[in-house]
Amino acid sequence: MIDDDSALWSASDQDGTYPRPQLVRPSWTDLSGTWTFAFDDADAGLGEGWHERRAFDREILVPFPPESEASGVADTAHHRIVWYARGFGAAELESAGHGDGTRLMLRFGAVDYRCRVWVDGRAVGGHEGGHTPFAFDVTDALAPGDEHTVVVRAEDDPHDIGQPRGKQDWREQPHVIWYHRTSGIWQPVWLEAVPAISTTGVRWMADPRTGLVTAGLELSAVPVQPVEVRVDLSYQGRQLGTVKTMIDDDEASLVIPVAALANGQAYEELLWSPEHPRLIDAEIRVGDDLARSYLGIRTAHVARGRFFLNDRPYYVRSVLNQGYWPQSHLAAPSAQALRDEAQLIKDLGFNATRVHQKFEDPRFLYWADRLGLLVWGEAPASFTFTPVAVERTVREWLDIVRRDFSHPSIVTWVPLNESWGVQHIATDARMQHYARALVSLTKALDGTRPVVSNDGWEQVDTDIVAIHDYEADAGVVGDRYRTRAAIDELVDGVGPAGRVLVLSGDVDDAPVMLTEFGGISFDVDSAADAWGYSSASSASDFDARLSALMAAVHDSRALAGFCYTQLTDTLQETNGLVGADRTPKLPLERLRAIMSGAAGASS
Repeated sequence: MIDDDSALWSASDQDGTYPRPQLVRPSWTDLSGTWTFAFDDADAGLGEGWHERRAFDREILVPFPPESEASGVADTAHHRIVWYARGFGAAELESAGHGDGTRLMLRFGAVDYRCRVWVDGRAVGGHEGGHTPFAFDVTDALAPGDEHTVVVRAEDDPHDIGQPRGKQDWREQPHVIWYHRTSGIWQPVWLEAVPAISTTGVRWMADPRTGLVTAGLELSAVPVQPVEVRVDLSYQGRQLGTVKTMIDDDEASLVIPVAALANGQAYEELLWSPEHPRLIDAEIRVGDDLARSYLGIRTAHVARGRFFLNDRPYYVRSVLNQGYWPQSHLAAPSAQALRDEAQLIKDLGFNATRVHQKFEDPRFLYWADRLGLLVWGEAPASFTFTPVAVERTVREWLDIVRRDFSHPSIVTWVPLNESWGVQHIATDARMQHYARALVSLTKALDGTRPVVSNDGWEQVDTDIVAIHDYEADAGVVGDRYRTRAAIDELVDGVGPAGRVLVLSGDVDDAPVMLTEFGGISFDVDSAADAWGYSSASSASDFDARLSALMAAVHDSRALAGFCYTQLTDTLQETNGLVGADRTPKLPLERLRAIMSGAAGASS
């Protein structure tokens, strides 16, 4: 619960625990902690009425998946169906702000893959999509009395390769580049009371070129009578703009002139960038509802073979981030861990990260916004091309573009990667249409960011030519990417791994980035199953290989940026710059110098 005194808190300066950082209310109840739990391998629970139970026979620590050690269950075997139960009472309702005239919302950050939810034995709804948030109004489901129970049935079939699953292994044990699964509840669950008419979503569009900020509001219902809406913007306590109006619909678009942006000699003092992560605070009042938010004012586009941030060429130094922890899998071990991850990436000399095959926890995006870190938002892939897989992927993708649209840190969308889920796109016209459709749908919802159609190879209508190349010889890498002419030979012919890089679309002026490379395995723990694209035998050998490779990349006069593979060791995949425990494999200052281009080819 946050103190509801505007002088004491703002959305841009929160502690990172609130699960939905761009629409914050002062009163809420975190339902993380101990729940009761059961496997349902026989799928008997529905028929036997398990949703009416108040408890199950074992315990789990939510929001950690049952496969993980952090959950207390640590069972990595295949279990398709799991059940959860948790009680809550008067104290939780009071902390959530529930009282006369309010509606009690039960919110979930993510449940993998589909679920059904009951409160006090009454069904309140279901959801499909393992990475996307959802909520239910449970007010009318509360039974008389002071004690209540929420029950969740989650289904995650490990053999269903049509689910958007990313790096989650279909085998029982991890192999090569795939990891243990993350089933069931894996992001926060919380209670929050709101007025009958409240803000359910906000979409910020900030255009420094016109000096306008647009707030796209979604309301919980159509008001019976017109309701007053007011949005106030401020920066470091200085009022920037206000708009007030009456609305009679469940959607509204409010345009707020920001006079400070009209001063062409001073407007950059409000712009967001990794070097200056300035966040604008917003207060949103809809009738009796008060919510706080934040936004960043910046532009991102591509032109003339370069990526532009705030209308200036910006060289992208990125690192591939699996968003995986050995003790908690796709779930972060704590809210603090998400902040630490963003800070570590910056400390290593990067200004960007590509969260790989995962829609990351919004709290990580908050820290990217606040600390100043560019993010490429990438979808977790399914492993097959069927109508069902297409529908599932598109639904989750559109939900995430909607969820994350307002984060200034996100500057590029990546709906497909390395033809996962479209394995035959080079020769199958249906898959090419699908890739184009994803690009077009993304741009229909968001015309403010570039889109990479299929990161790595076999791209259609892409804004950035993104190349994956795990060549270990630094000399070969240098020759391939030193000039645009050399790169064009790859684009016009056959690229690394024998893949065609671009299938269609005009990429003559598109920036080229080396978006996966490196992958040097240096296994400090000498694990027998250590895996990487190439291997170093010692710290000095790792330094020499990494330095030479990065010197070749920095020497390129044609690349607009890069993304190194990868940030951390992940289970058997030992090609991280840091170990699974986030300990750097070389002194942090040395890694920073190498990755930022401040070091030469040798130490």
